[in-house]
Order: sequence, then structure tokens, then C-alpha cells
Amino acid sequence: MNASPLHFVVVTIGSAGDLFPFMRVALALLDSGHRVTLLGPVQHAPYAAQAGLPFHGLPADEAVLDHPDLWHPTRGLAVVWRATRPAMAELPAFIASLPAGERVLLLAHPLALPEADLCRARRPGLKVAAVYLAPSNIPTVHDPLMLGPYPVPRWVPLGARRWLWRRIGDALINPVALPDVNAARARHGLAPVNDLVEHIVEVPDLSVTLFPAWFAPTQPDWPQPLVRGDFPLYDPSPDAQLAPGIARFIEEGTPPVVFTPGTGNRQAAHYFRCALDASARLGLRAIFLTPHREQLPAHLPSQVAWQDYVPLRALLPHVGVLVHHGGIGTMAEALRAGTPQLVVPLAHDQFDNAARVKALGVGTSLRAARLDPARLVAALRRVGGEGVASRAKGVSAHFRGQDGIGAVRDRLLALAAQP
Repeated sequence: MNASPLHFVVVTIGSAGDLFPFMRVALALLDSGHRVTLLGPVQHAPYAAQAGLPFHGLPADEAVLDHPDLWHPTRGLAVVWRATRPAMAELPAFIASLPAGERVLLLAHPLALPEADLCRARRPGLKVAAVYLAPSNIPTVHDPLMLGPYPVPRWVPLGARRWLWRRIGDALINPVALPDVNAARARHGLAPVNDLVEHIVEVPDLSVTLFPAWFAPTQPDWPQPLVRGDFPLYDPSPDAQLAPGIARFIEEGTPPVVFTPGTGNRQAAHYFRCALDASARLGLRAIFLTPHREQLPAHLPSQVAWQDYVPLRALLPHVGVLVHHGGIGTMAEALRAGTPQLVVPLAHDQFDNAARVKALGVGTSLRAARLDPARLVAALRRVGGEGVASRAKGVSAHFRGQDGIGAVRDRLLALAAQP
């Protein structure tokens, strides 16, 4: 029996919303008694230290948050790709530096999979698991199929859908990514690849979804082998209470509407102007949730409160509607709380997440590109009915007793133990 130690290397990118699901998996593996190292943007080191996770910081340029194309439906991917390359470039050297006697399993964000393949070339026997945070991160031609903000009608045949995917890859993905990927592969003596999406799907030994089947059923063309998890909701301060000012604000009147464009969005001034106008027209009390106070109007009326951070687990049971960007973590917290949602998606996985919120009947959506006060008023009216609230409460029952993280942990342990 091979008694060499197991080492799980968990690598992610992005904001805290990207980090926390990976931390939840990493902590489950750490609790199983094995060595775990979390690799992520260096600014997240305090979260890892607080959780007791060994951490290796990767370079991150926060100026990308001000890039004008970051939240563009089609150009945003190129911004994210270029911003993550310096961090991902450090991954092969890190893996190569580990003791030769360790059995290593690399859990990788999809954008780290090209580098994971380089790691395996330098360290034969390395196991790789891909970790998908949202359904749209896994390519499929099956319904629901969103091409950015545009849904593909159900009647479009599979052959046409495959053609559309190829066209998108050739126009928007491969020209951005393949020069970097193939230059790195050439330096490692590896043959070039012709398609990024096809390459990413072929790299892992196991694929992991950190969202449940009731939210997104397994599609026939998803990669196999595959293990399905639940939403691995993680709160760095699970016992945190509402700040006294926010608690008083909530107690003073009807349940407020919460508006948040995401903690990483520093380009939301128009969003908050629309939120202020729509709240006034409807006579709503509102909480504006953002760490970037400069995005808000200088003066807020008494029926509107601002807070830089509020733990959603503590806040959402006390609000009427959550208006948000469609980030998977924010959306999952609202599903758990049974809070009606109005999703205002900008880019990336947010359009698909918004479509699934609508399909569940727990909310509606309004594309950020079409956001104005009148449309926001109409959307808030649609989501404010009793039917939506009732369905949202019903969906929250899915979170009772869930233990998808245990299934994920066990499959990862089994994969790492394979010769």
C-alpha cells in the first residue's frame, strides 16, 4: 500500500466570491487530515489566515477593476484572461517545487487548467480536478443555452448550436487565449492546442460542480467523470451580527430592498442612481451595499442606508427583495434565505445565473445594458408579488440538511489515492 502523504493544492482567481467556495472545499480536505495549500490572489491572505489554511499568494492587479471592458458582455473575458495570466504563470514552478515523495492533487479553477496541464508534464502522476462554480463555466449545447445575454431558442437543433459555439470560440476566445497558452506549451516542449474550450475539458481527471443538480441538471455533454456538489456557502464570520445602524434601520419600517452590484464592481454609479430614483418612485426603503462609497450620490435620503459590508446570511432574512449582479455566491445566499431576487447581469456567468433564477420562479432579471429607472421600477413590481415570495421560500427548503461537500471530499480523496 502506498503510504506517501497526500497534498491537495487548491488554486483559484478573482474576488472573495470566487475564493470562498474553494476555501470551503479546502477546509473539508484539511479536516480529513491531509496537507492542503490554497493558492489565490495575494490580497485574500487574511481570509486564509483567519480560517487556518496554509496560503500561497499569487500576483493580482486590482487596477483591472477599473478597466472599462471588465463588465462588457463579450469583451470582459479578454480582460479577465489577461489579468490572471501572471498569477497562473507561477503555478508550474510551485508544483515543481513540492517534495518528490508527495502524491499531489491539484484542484483548479477552469482558467487555471491550461497551466495544470503544464504542471502534469513536469510532474508525471499529478492528478487534476476541475472545479466549476457556475453552470455556464461548463460548455454545453443543451438547454438552457445562453450566448452572453442572448438565449438560444429551444427549437434550434444541436448541430446549429455546435456551430454557434465554434464561431464564438474562433471569434472571442481562441484569439485572446491561444497565443498565451501555446507560447507556454512551447516553452515546456508540448504541442500546441487548437481550441481553448476543448483543451480545458480534456485536462482534468475529475470535474466537480459546486452547485446542485436541482439548480442545473447534468447535461449529456458535460465532462466525465463528474461529481455533483451543493452550493458550498462559506462565511468568514458566520456569527457576525448586523451593525447597530443597519439593525435599527431595518427595525424602523417595512423590509427594505437591498441593492448590490457585487463587491468587485467599481463601475456602478449609474446602477445606484437608477436604484435611488426607482426607490423614490415606489416609496421603498433601501440599503445600498458596496465597499465603494464614491459610487453613490453624495446625499442619500433618510429612507436609504449605505453599508460597505453586511453578512448576507444575517441580512437577507430581514429584506423584501435582493437586487444584485448575478454572482453565483450572492444568488445562492438569496436562494438559501428564500429572498426574492432581481438580477441585473453585466457579463461572464451572470446571464446564465439570471436565467436560472427566472426558471425557478424566485425572481426576474433586467440586463444592466438596459437599466434605467423606469425599467427598474417595472422589474421591482414584477418581483414584489406574493407568488415570487412563496416560490422563493419553497426553494430554500433544498438547503436543509445538504451535504454535497462530503461527496466532493470523498471523490477527491479517492482520486488522490489512485496510483
